[in-house]
Amino acid sequence: MKQVWIVSDFGLAMVVIGEIIRKMAIVTAGQSFTHLIKVRRENHHNLVTHGIYRCIRHPSYCGFFHLFVGTQIMLCNPVSSLGFAVVVWKFFHDRIPHEEYFLRQFFGLAYSEYARTVPSGVPFIKLNVHDIASLAFLL
Repeated sequence: MKQVWIVSDFGLAMVVIGEIIRKMAIVTAGQSFTHLIKVRRENHHNLVTHGIYRCIRHPSYCGFFHLFVGTQIMLCNPVSSLGFAVVVWKFFHDRIPHEEYFLRQFFGLAYSEYARTVPSGVPFIKLNVHDIASLAFLL
């Protein structure tokens, strides 16, 4: 499999695209971007819905997912590719509902409408109001 350059090239494309998406997210969000899930709204927090956020609700996560899975595809490691995909997907599957709970607390209906119309960007992660409401026990 390591002789099949198209597989490696596909992985490289995923890495490059993932990194571009992630950097666009960080630059577009500016001060609103953080690596930590904020549980309290800060004065500089704004709901960012322009730039890359117009198409992808969680572009940093989307980029990270594609970047890290792409590294293993690029190295032609099928078992690691699958393993990375499962582990990274599970991480975001658990993290995104938690983050969205607080985003709805901060931005109310504006975030709910935004989340309804813009996909998460991570494959097979779709959330609805019931998913978020079930996280109320966190507080």
